Amino acid sequence: MKFVRNIVILLSIIITHNNLFSQSISRVGTTAAPFLKIGVGARALAMGEAFVTQANDATALYWNPAGLGVIAHNQFIFTHYDYIADLDFDYAGIALQLPLIGTVGLQFSYLGAPDIERTTLESQDGNGEMVSAAFYTAGISYGRALTDRFSIGGTAKYIRENLWHSSASGMALDIGVLYTTIFKNINIGMSISNFGTSMQMSGRDLLIQHDIDPSTAGNNETINANLATDHFPLPILFRVGLSSNLTKDFLGVSMHDLIIAVDAVHPNDNKEYLNIGAEYIFNHMIALRTGYRQLFLEYAEGGPTFGFGLHFTTGGFSVNMDYAAIDYGRFDYVNKYSLILMF
Repeated sequence: MKFVRNIVILLSIIITHNNLFSQSISRVGTTAAPFLKIGVGARALAMGEAFVTQANDATALYWNPAGLGVIAHNQFIFTHYDYIADLDFDYAGIALQLPLIGTVGLQFSYLGAPDIERTTLESQDGNGEMVSAAFYTAGISYGRALTDRFSIGGTAKYIRENLWHSSASGMALDIGVLYTTIFKNINIGMSISNFGTSMQMSGRDLLIQHDIDPSTAGNNETINANLATDHFPLPILFRVGLSSNLTKDFLGVSMHDLIIAVDAVHPNDNKEYLNIGAEYIFNHMIALRTGYRQLFLEYAEGGPTFGFGLHFTTGGFSVNMDYAAIDYGRFDYVNKYSLILMF
């Protein structure tokens, strides 16, 4: 328990140093790489993203790397969905168990926008040149169960944003802990995500020609110069959650599992909110899920979530197929799917 206390203190120091709890305004739109907040895995999303304590599969790579320490098998996850505003999102990850060492994982995500034709003052209907935008992350993770009730994990990742001929890049760390109490199978989890460097856009799109002294006759009016863009921090997310499998200890029914979870989330670019979720599993095969995102958040675009999942074995693989319907407020519902292979 002393080690658990030290981990909690470390996370608290990191959060305090970054003034996460001192903001009086929402600060929406003040961070770089907001795509880092796009959730992964239809199971987690259907449960309203209340998943910091339930990240016991390959989605732990995103939600809480400590969950890698409790994974029972090697796992591979892939998810693809049409995101809001005609964006495409892809995520792939693999978690591999190493005996006596722990579990290591690799992950890659991509968010892309369809090319659009460039317009100018002279060519307001388009000049034939196409503009593209794409955003990437690649990371390596490690998690280990230090006891039968406590696990810890971390992730190091590279982040890149490409916008036409300009780009920005940065590095970030995720840290998480997961603890199962002796009281009624209650799980406690915490994670801090995207703690890292700031990002600054640079590239030839920022190259301009400038007259450094317009008042001087005959001065060179075409001196090459670069526009200086600001540095923006990453969207840090601090999550702390509780969950419990009610049927396991309260009812003692092995064919039925009813999981209730709640996460408190504090981002550095918005105010605090709650995510709540529930999952019912019949005979470890069929799951029904629901939840609510961004509860109590002012001007929230989150809302109710729904979904289901199937677990089966085929060709030597165990397979989880999951679906989620997510409410994005004025952007309506978005359908999301994910596939996890266990081997």
